[in-house]
Amino acid sequence: MSLNKNALEEPANHLLAVLPASDYERIVPHLKLVSLSNRQVLYEPGEPIAQVYFPNKAVVSIITTMEDGSTVEAGLVSNEGMVGIPVILGDNIATTTALVQVPDSAMQMDADMLRSEFDRGTGLQSVLLRYVQGMYTQIAQGSACNRLHKLEQRLARWLLTVSDRLQSEEFPLTQEFISQMLGVRRAGVTEAANILSQAGIITYQRGQINILNREALEKTSCECYQIIEDEYVRLLGFAQ
Repeated sequence: MSLNKNALEEPANHLLAVLPASDYERIVPHLKLVSLSNRQVLYEPGEPIAQVYFPNKAVVSIITTMEDGSTVEAGLVSNEGMVGIPVILGDNIATTTALVQVPDSAMQMDADMLRSEFDRGTGLQSVLLRYVQGMYTQIAQGSACNRLHKLEQRLARWLLTVSDRLQSEEFPLTQEFISQMLGVRRAGVTEAANILSQAGIITYQRGQINILNREALEKTSCECYQIIEDEYVRLLGFAQ
């Protein structure tokens, strides 16, 4: 894909949108608009990260995998962030898997170029470091949530997050994928989804989620959803 004028002037990715104009203009020639397909793996553990991605409306899960093959989602990245954080932290070797959960597009940039721009110490560095802090909050709060809160609360938080990223109340997600992301059995996802469905909060048919009552979904979710969202607003001026 090539960048059109609107994509240049009004980037859909919030990190790119809040960059100082001089920083953004300098990196524009190095950005490439690419399509991200469903279940596409952007990098895996042990691999060098050659490109970073600033998603537009694509949603990418950062996944930790155990020796027995079981998985759990450690973080979620969409238009609020960047996929490839290790590149700016002094290493380019992945320790997690970056898997496209909802397909769309992203701005791709060579990792070496991003690192070079980051090392300038300009506004780009400040924005990305604040994003890393927001991501740290997401991961830390999510870890506590996974240990302490009921599955229907965790599912509600996760659905709200995906809805925010896509700016839509309807989106495709299979039970199998949700179970992998939440680190639970499919039967658990079915039970939790049924609780939300019977309460009239969501409908779930053929891999399609439809949020019917967002206010009720927010009340069902634990406090973790609001804590993470408030932190992104504090650090970067926009919700997750």
